[in-house]
Amino acid sequence: MGLINLLIKDPLTFILIAIPLLYSVILHELAHGWVAYKMGDPTAKLMGRLSFNPLKHLDPVGTLMLFIFGFGWARPVPVNFTNLRESRKGLIFVASAGIVVNMILAFIAIFLLRFLSLPSHGIAATGFYYMAQINIILAAFNLIPIPPLDGSKILMGFLPNRFQSSLSRLEPYGFFIIIGLLYFGVLNPLIDFFRWIMLSIIGILLFR
Repeated sequence: MGLINLLIKDPLTFILIAIPLLYSVILHELAHGWVAYKMGDPTAKLMGRLSFNPLKHLDPVGTLMLFIFGFGWARPVPVNFTNLRESRKGLIFVASAGIVVNMILAFIAIFLLRFLSLPSHGIAATGFYYMAQINIILAAFNLIPIPPLDGSKILMGFLPNRFQSSLSRLEPYGFFIIIGLLYFGVLNPLIDFFRWIMLSIIGILLFR
């Protein structure tokens, strides 16, 4: 369901979803740019993209898609991978950064839900619940190894150069491929598998 329908039917839930979604996406993109900067690429910093200002990151078409269809995207933070020290390690670390941030945000939300004894139907508990769900879904979705998603770049970091080139050639068509596979439900088992892995890791960390 798109966010426009949710805004009409349940404005409070819309706010509790929209705000965590907005800043989870922003922090995801900031993480890419910050790690790239630390590993030798100043592109995002020079372009003013290491910012918490939502206007620096929102993509008009991606935001419209999100509100209408419930599926959208932000403007990717620019990274010049040729500037990175230790190019393979840099590729993996930069691509993984956003996913790691989403997992940390999900962990924080679940930790607060479990240990603050909040009323189960209160605004705070509902907000933390959506924050956890949104970040787990964002992390799981971005692990899909289809360009331009982060999972493809993580995979490229481990592949021989000739396979990297073959995979990167899919990038202009990647979103069309992803939308088609999502429409037919092909990616659902993979997303569910990634979600299970992340929830298992968070569960282990919480109950060590």
